[in-house]
Amino acid sequence: MHRRRRTALVLSAAIVAAAPLLTACGGDAHPGAAAVVGGQRITVAQLESRVNEVRDAQRAATQDDAQYEQAVAKTGSLTRDTLHSMVLDRVLDRAAKNAGVTVTRKDTQQMRTALEQQAGGAKALETAWLQQYGVAPQRLEDSLRTEIEAQKLASALGADMNTAEGKAAFWKAMSAASKQLDVDLNPRYGAWDVQKSSRVDAKTPWLREVTSAGAQQTA
Repeated sequence: MHRRRRTALVLSAAIVAAAPLLTACGGDAHPGAAAVVGGQRITVAQLESRVNEVRDAQRAATQDDAQYEQAVAKTGSLTRDTLHSMVLDRVLDRAAKNAGVTVTRKDTQQMRTALEQQAGGAKALETAWLQQYGVAPQRLEDSLRTEIEAQKLASALGADMNTAEGKAAFWKAMSAASKQLDVDLNPRYGAWDVQKSSRVDAKTPWLREVTSAGAQQTA
């Protein structure tokens, strides 16, 4: 996908100024939960359903078993990455609400239109998001909404994401939100904090660089 003039919204896990967001908890307190965010459970079944959506999409996008196996091999950490995404999205929602940020359906449609034009059509965009970020086609609009929410939060905070100071300000807001939500992560999926949650091989869509065309549409 053609990505020129990108806006730097790369929220690196290596930001030393950021305080821990989340920590692992005892899973026995919430049987069947992959995580608990703001008192709301993300169940193991919900997590597995999201992972299966991606696997089904990968199967449909490949021509044979060999290609599918290659796709699976490239996304071996899909379950953990998906849970990271599901939790971080909720933390971002709270941080956005704290900052008075809202995202409309029009915002999402404008970004989708701009990205489809760059990608060469709706199908091409869906394929790119699936291959690069592990997002199933039916979750694309949710993913775009999250991207816009992150952009708007940074703007509301006056955080220039091209600078270490801007990134630190963004993560400070995220840390405050996560503390409010009292996030619990099932230890089977590992410990969670700012430094560790964004794994090196994680491909969380709203941590990517978004096109300035999309950013301009949501300004």
